[in-house]
Amino acid sequence: MSYFKGVSIAKAANILYDGNITSRSITFEDGSKKTLGIMLPGEYELNTVNKEIIDIQRGKIDLLLPATDWQEFEGPASFEIPANTKFKLRVHTLVDYCCSFIKE
Repeated sequence: MSYFKGVSIAKAANILYDGNITSRSITFEDGSKKTLGIMLPGEYELNTVNKEIIDIQRGKIDLLLPATDWQEFEGPASFEIPANTKFKLRVHTLVDYCCSFIKE
């Protein structure tokens, strides 16, 4: 899906790591939420509350989940992060991404 219909978009950006990760929150008519954002090259540690599905539109990234080895993804690609998980990212190139939040 290259575009979304019937959404509300937050004007203020979510800004992490001094602007190296930015996103905008979008809310759908059914209440589900996603963010659309950009990650600049660097190493980051993040955590989840809900399960997340991250769709990489373009760019190259490595993911480290607990009790796993580093996994490489190059867009277009997708991966899941379990709820309540701390994870690490190594971003190699500018990454354009969409993150879906899944309440279970």
